[in-house]
Amino acid sequence: MSWNSKIHGRVWNLGGNVDTDQIFPGYAMAAPADKFKDYALAGSEIPDFAGKVQAGDIIVAGENFGCGSSREQAPVALKEAGVGLVIAKSFARIFRRNAINIGLPVLVCDMEQKVENGQELEIDLTAAEIMICASGEKVRAARLADNVLQTLEAGGLIAKVRKQLKIS
Repeated sequence: MSWNSKIHGRVWNLGGNVDTDQIFPGYAMAAPADKFKDYALAGSEIPDFAGKVQAGDIIVAGENFGCGSSREQAPVALKEAGVGLVIAKSFARIFRRNAINIGLPVLVCDMEQKVENGQELEIDLTAAEIMICASGEKVRAARLADNVLQTLEAGGLIAKVRKQLKIS
C-alpha cells in the first residue's frame, strides 16, 4: 500500500469512552490474526460494523478512545476492517501508540458534535486539516509530529525500522 496523506471517507460517530473491549472483544483474542477484522467493534453498539465498514471509512469519537486494556489487536482489527483514520477528542495513550505503530492514522480533534454518521470528510494528515464535505467547513486537528508522519508513511514502526536499516 502506498502512502497517501489525504484521506476521504464516511463517518462512523461513536461517542466517548470507547474501550478496547468494544473495539476488539476479549473473546476474539483466540481468533487467528487474519480474522481480526471480523471482530472490529463487535463489542460496541454496532456489532455488525465489520460487515458494513467500507475501505477508508473514518471513526470519529469523543474523549478517551481506546481506553481499557492495552491489547494491540484493537487497532489492528480496525485497520484490517478498512478503517482509514480515527479522529477523537483524546486517545488512551497506549491505543494511540499501538495505532501509529501498525500504521493506522489517528488525529486529535473535537469533531464528535460536528458530524453525523454517513457524512463524508476529507483529511490532509500532513496539514492536520479536516474538511466536512457537505458544508466545506474546515477544522484544524492537532498536528502530527514528523516522526509520527514518517512512521505512518512507512506503513508502521516495523516497516519504518526495516527501511532505516535497509532490511527487506
